[in-house]
This record gives sequence, structure tokens and C-alpha cells, in this order.
Amino acid sequence: MGGPVRPLSSKDLVPSHTFVVDDAGAEDAELVRQPAHQSLWATTLLITTLCGVTFASSITTGLLAVATPTIAKELNMPIYRLAKPASIYGLTCGCSLLIAGSVADIVGSRYVYIAGCLLLTGFILGSGLAQNSTQLIAFRAGQGVAASMCLPTAISLLASSLPVGKRRNVGFAFAGASQPIGYSIGLFVGGFFVDSVGWRYGWYMSAIASFIVFLAAIFGIPKQVRGSSPSSTRKRLVYDIDWVGAILASACLGMLSYVLAVVSDDSQRIHDATQIVLLSIAGACLPSFVFWVQRQEQRGKPALIPNSLWKELAFSSICIMVFLTWAIVHSLEYLFSLFFQEVQGLSAVETSVRFIPNVVIGIVQTLAVGLVLHRISVYWVVLISCLLTALSPLLMALNDPDWTYWYAGFWAVLLSPISGDILFVVSALIVTNSFPDSTHALAGAVFNMLSQFGASVGLASVSLISSTVAKQSHAPADLLQGYRACFWTLLGAAIFTCLAGGFGLRRMSEKGMKKE
Repeated sequence: MGGPVRPLSSKDLVPSHTFVVDDAGAEDAELVRQPAHQSLWATTLLITTLCGVTFASSITTGLLAVATPTIAKELNMPIYRLAKPASIYGLTCGCSLLIAGSVADIVGSRYVYIAGCLLLTGFILGSGLAQNSTQLIAFRAGQGVAASMCLPTAISLLASSLPVGKRRNVGFAFAGASQPIGYSIGLFVGGFFVDSVGWRYGWYMSAIASFIVFLAAIFGIPKQVRGSSPSSTRKRLVYDIDWVGAILASACLGMLSYVLAVVSDDSQRIHDATQIVLLSIAGACLPSFVFWVQRQEQRGKPALIPNSLWKELAFSSICIMVFLTWAIVHSLEYLFSLFFQEVQGLSAVETSVRFIPNVVIGIVQTLAVGLVLHRISVYWVVLISCLLTALSPLLMALNDPDWTYWYAGFWAVLLSPISGDILFVVSALIVTNSFPDSTHALAGAVFNMLSQFGASVGLASVSLISSTVAKQSHAPADLLQGYRACFWTLLGAAIFTCLAGGFGLRRMSEKGMKKE
């Protein structure tokens, strides 16, 4: 079923190449059809359903950011565990994405997505009912696993259900915006919940939203046409998935993320025997993965992420940019909340109001990108958006706590999500077009793995930097120095992201996907 893969927009964008997959038989493969024309109502319902669960899950992450001081007091959470509920979600989600995406390509993205919605509802509700920090961290970990079932399958279902062109661009735009907008709305409403009925009601609200999406998914997502029997599906689950590659990649990312999370609590723990062993195993997994997928390619067997993909400059560059951008955006929003509350001494409600620009720019930009991306230069849109977002950490690094919000804080919050929203659409188009049609869920998993792992690494890194510079002090002046060190670090990462895009995507001067 291998064959040349359609480039993003022109022959200069993503070079065509051929994939070799296991020949289990054409009759056992899922039928690949061109997306049928849908009515505007059906398209709207599909996009809303596929973006809804990400939106609901992201709201909880925003709620957690603004409610962390209150949650820590109520659950008696020690200071070194403050970042755990936020980072564990990205850790478990990132580690599960590749396996979830690979399985979805065999059993069907629709089934995996619906199951993920139901599990996500349960874990979000569990987080709201948690009675101690251990329970909260455990439920957040389960939420990450459930989200890993929804994120790649949403990309796959959008790519398989919407035709190339404006509708698919709009679908990817809303899918990308659902994460930062949901996060920002969580920050916004979280302050009101914290100062009124309590932080738990934010999770109850999100659980209800997730359950509504679950019901909508049952009726709103078209059933997939399949040509495989249950017995052949079981056979394909065994032979058509690169299990060794998936386990090696997931184990490597999981151990690295865990060590980062531990070290962010206490930098001295890097010398512990456990951390040394985990780093050694993770270091061995990486070359083992590269050797394994090369061997799979040479034998014509399924390879999780073929090594030949990394030779494509656009693909490798966009992966680097996705990783860094999600680390930057999530870290910025996390630090915004801490800066406003811990340094400026604002209440949760006052902090929430300051995130309104983040929500507004996300909605406006989503509509604009989805509707006009097929008419403009993708290269310049990506580059300019990355440059604008780079101004956000710069403004906060220079921000004086005595300044009014409108001097620097407003502009930093306004500019922070711009590159993430645009890069989501472009990277989703590039990654899905770099994989065969039959593995779009795996393509979505690769993209989301990079973003989730980036967010996890970003949060762990800023936690480590801020605590080290502030020397574990809670004094506002010391905290300010720690946060400023984080902002300067994020500025460096943002500049590197711009350089990666300027060099790696320079052949993307053609317009975005036009075909409809």
C-alpha cells in the first residue's frame, strides 16, 4: 500500500517519497477513500466534536495553573510537588501517544476517540474529587493517557473526513486553537471558581463538557468503512504495528520526562542512583530506536518513524519548532499566573481577568488562519508569528512589578499564543502529508507527542530554573529573579525557534493547501 505521498502545497514543499509496509493483504486493510463532500452543518458538528474533548481537557490544565496556590493549601501539597499535577499530564500523554496512534490506525480512529472521551470524563471528574495530592497526581496521569487516545485520532479523523483545502485548514486551525483557548478560559474562569464556590467546580464543569462531547462523538463522527474481519484485525495488531519501536520511543521519552520532573523539584537529586540508571537506560533506548527502525525499513517491515523522514528538512524543522513552541507557550502561561499572583500579589480573579487577551487573540486568529491560509505564504506566516511570540518573554523579562498591566503584561499575554496557533495548523498539514493515508493516526501521534513532550519539558525546566535561582525562597523579590531567569531562557528558545523556521522552512514560499 506504499506509494508517493502528496506534498503539502507544491513539489518544493515536502518531497514525495515511498513507504514500504507489511503486506498483510489488501483485503485486511482499512479502505482509504477520498473524503466525501459534507454539508456545512455536518462539517461544523464534526469539527466541534473533534475539538471539544481537547478543549475540555485543556480547561482543566488552565484551572490547575491559576488554582495551584489554593489547591496546595487545601490538599497540604508540599512546595516541591506544585508542578507535578501539571507536568505529569504531559508525561503520561506523551508516552502513550505513539502506541495509541498505531492501534487507532488498525482498529479505527473513531472507536479509539470515543473510548478516550469516556475515560477522559472519568479522570477529570476524579481530579475534582481528589482528597490529597497523590490522588490528584494519579488522576492527572490517567487524564494524560486518555487524552493520548483522543489527540492523534482527532487529527486522523479530520484528515480523512475533510477534503484538502479551506475546510481541512479550518478543521486543523480549530483543533490547534482548542488547546490554548481552553487553557486560557480555564485560567479565566478558574479565578472566579477559586474565589467563589471552590476550585473543584471547575473540574466538574469540564467533566460535564467532556461527557457531552462523548455523546456527540457517537452520533457526529461518521462511521469508518472497513474491510477487515475481527480475526484479521487482531492479526494486524500483532504484525502491522512496530511495537518494538513504539516501546523504545515511549520508554525513552517517559524516563527523560520523569528525571526532568524529579530534578525540577530538587536539582541535587540528579546524583541519585535511580536518576542515573534511568538516564542511562534512556540514553541506550535512543540509538536502539534509530537502529531498529532502520532495520525495519531495510526489511520492508512497519517502521514507527522511518529514518528517511528526518532527511526531509521541512519535516525535521517543523518537529523542532513544535517541541520548542509548546515548551515556550505552556511555560509562559504557567509563569504569567505565578508572576501575577506571587510577585504582584493579585487575587485569582484579578489574575484571570488578565488572560482575556489570550482568549480573544486565539479565537480571532483561529478564524483568520483557517480561512486565509490557502491564499497566503505559509513560510512568512510561520516566521512572523514566531517573531511576535518571541516578544512575549522579552517583555516579561523586562517587566517591573510596579508597572501597570498595560505597559508590558497585556502585550506579553496577547502575543504569547500566536505562534502556537499557527504552527499547529502548518505542522499538522506537513506531518500528515509525510505519512501514508493509512497511518494518519500515527502521524497525529507523532505531532502531539512532540507538543506534549515539549510542554512537559518546558514546565519542568522553568520549575527547575526558578527554584534554583530563587533558592527555594518565597519572598516576592527572590521569586521575581527566578521568574526573570525563566523568561530570558524562553526568549533564547524562541529565537532558536525562529532560526529553525527561517532555515528549515525556507522552501515553503508557496501558498498553503489550495485543493478543495
